[in-house]
Amino acid sequence: MHSYSATFKDLREGIQGAKVSFHIAKGDIQARYRRSVLGPFWQSLATAVGVVGLGLLWSQLLNIDREKFIPTLTAGLIIWQMLAGVLIESCGLFVRQASIIRNVVMPLSVHPMSIVIRYVVNFAHSLIVFVIVAVFMKIEVNWNTLLFIPGLLLVMANMLWLSFAFGVMGARYRDLEYGVASIMPMLFLISPVMYRLENLPFSSMILEFNPFTYLIEVLRAPMLGHVPSLTTYVVLVVGAVVGWIVAFWFLHKAKLRLPFWI
Repeated sequence: MHSYSATFKDLREGIQGAKVSFHIAKGDIQARYRRSVLGPFWQSLATAVGVVGLGLLWSQLLNIDREKFIPTLTAGLIIWQMLAGVLIESCGLFVRQASIIRNVVMPLSVHPMSIVIRYVVNFAHSLIVFVIVAVFMKIEVNWNTLLFIPGLLLVMANMLWLSFAFGVMGARYRDLEYGVASIMPMLFLISPVMYRLENLPFSSMILEFNPFTYLIEVLRAPMLGHVPSLTTYVVLVVGAVVGWIVAFWFLHKAKLRLPFWI
C-alpha cells in the first residue's frame, strides 16, 4: 500500500510542479535552437515546404480539389509531427535524463510532462502554417472551432500516459526507441494524415482500429470547422482512463528499479 501511495504522490507532485516541467521544456527548446535565427520556427518552415510539395503532388495524383486537400493535409501533418515526436522521444526519455534522476530529488512524472509540453509548444508554432493556409483557402471559422480546446486537452491526456508507458518500457528495453522510429513511416501511411476518414471511397477497418485516427481527428475536425464524431470522443476518453491505469501500474512497478535500468 505504501508503494502505491508513493506512486500517487509522485503523480500529484508532478502535476503540482507543472511549472518545473514547463521550464525544462523551455530549456530544451532554447538549447536546441541556440544561436539560430529562426529558432523553433524552422519546424514551421519545414512544415510549410512539406505542405506545398505534398499538397501539389498528391492533389494531382488523387484528383482531389486543392482547396479541400491542402488544409486537411496541413492540419494532419502538424498534428502527426506532435504525436510521432512524443512517442519516439519518450522511448529514450528516462535514459537521457539519467543523471538528473540519479542525483536530483524530483518526481519522475515531471519528465514525461516536459516532453509533452515541448511538443505542444512546437505544435503551436506550426499552427501558424495552418492559419496562413486557412486564410488563403478561406476555411470557415465558426463555433465548432472552439472544440479544438477540449480536443487538445484530450490529446494531451493521452500523450502523457503514452509518454509514461513508453518511457518506462524504453528504459527497460533500449531497442524500443529504434523499433518505434522504424515503424512510424508505415503508421504515417495507414493513418488519416492526408485525408479524413469520411472522405474515403471505401470503409477501412485498419483506420477504424487505428488510435491515431481519433487523436488526429479530434483536433483536425474543429480546425476545419467541423464537429468530431461522438465515437472519437468516446474512444479518447476511454483510452485516457484505461491508459492512465496502465501508466500508473508501469510507474508503480518501475519506480524503484528505474535508476538501475538507466
